[in-house]
Amino acid sequence: MLKPSSISMPRLENGDRLTRTEFERRYAATSEKFKAELIEGIVYVASPVRAKNHGRPHAYIMGWLIAYVAATPGVDIADNSTVQLDLDTEPQPDALLRIELEFGGKSRITEDDYIEGSPELVLEIAASSASVDMNTKLNAYRRNGVQEYLVWQVYENQIAWFCLQEGEYIRLQLDETGMIRSRVFPGLWLAVDALLRGNLAIVLTNLQAGLATSEHGEFVDRLSRK
Repeated sequence: MLKPSSISMPRLENGDRLTRTEFERRYAATSEKFKAELIEGIVYVASPVRAKNHGRPHAYIMGWLIAYVAATPGVDIADNSTVQLDLDTEPQPDALLRIELEFGGKSRITEDDYIEGSPELVLEIAASSASVDMNTKLNAYRRNGVQEYLVWQVYENQIAWFCLQEGEYIRLQLDETGMIRSRVFPGLWLAVDALLRGNLAIVLTNLQAGLATSEHGEFVDRLSRK
């Protein structure tokens, strides 16, 4: 967001209850290094990002997603981008995948370069923010129709992947090969144990197997016909 330093107004604090308009107005006046989110009308100010507990897992997730997007025209990726979900919720998820509007997606890039609407998949790296990511954010994403929500709980060393079904999030389970397979993005396969161990070679090898399936090919064909 643009942050003109000349504007004088109250600084954003954890727990502030604000409208999205007021949140954006105050956020614009903060420094470039400041990060906060508005979730269900409440401000959450981000803690400093640490390398092992956030930076490295984030990089692993981005590498996995970028490989998928490279093979899937019509699917867009974003890293720490503002998402205008509704009048009370404006998060900056660690990563997301969205089907572009012209290909049948539910979100768009606004004239001022924000994402408006619900991305199909949102991902969060949860260390100090785990209680928010697994509760308040989860409910906000569910209520706004985000089809899939993945949370990497760093301290617990586990990954929770949820899929929206009849208005509720159900947790996707590992298959017999130890993978979770996206229901929204065919071919997006995740070798969970390998990712938790930092073995990106195995993660990307399994993803390539997913990209080689007929389901992924049919998905690409469907998008191209939109």
